[in-house]
Amino acid sequence: MRTGFGRGIGRRPWAVLAVLLGAALGLGAYTFHYAEGASYLSTDPEACVNCHIMRPQYDAWQKASHHTMATCVDCHLPAHGLEKWVAKVSNGYHHSKGFTFQDFPEPIRITPSNARILQNNCLRCHDGLVHELLAGATTDRDAVRCVHCHRAVGHGPMAGLGGRDRGEDEIAEQLREREGR
Repeated sequence: MRTGFGRGIGRRPWAVLAVLLGAALGLGAYTFHYAEGASYLSTDPEACVNCHIMRPQYDAWQKASHHTMATCVDCHLPAHGLEKWVAKVSNGYHHSKGFTFQDFPEPIRITPSNARILQNNCLRCHDGLVHELLAGATTDRDAVRCVHCHRAVGHGPMAGLGGRDRGEDEIAEQLREREGR
């Protein structure tokens, strides 16, 4: 019969595994709580500004033409089903990784897969207006995307969204020049 330190050594690997699993789950739960993870399961645009890096996009959306009709997820996620949740998980992973490690590009750029989602959502919402005009015209690899002409619809003017930030003084000066002052 063993006594002391060596007693129960056969069960020790399971105990170590249980402690490691418990620590990983605890750390994950704490991170999810700290990062307000539950808010990302909603459609509330406020969730998009949990990361302060998205504040300019959120502020611009509030001033843009679509703010009363469309939220972030209406444009940036597929409308239904598994595809929506796959995109949400993928975006959540990439956003949290980028924000945690500060390895995202500045200015923030939409990815090709998210640009396709955005295009599909434009066409879905505006199908009655553009169906006759665009029959097949947006499926080609080099097709013009809706945001090519309608870039400011979702997020307003480009100042603060990757374009140079034109301060109020410069804008006021341009207005005076236009008015001939």
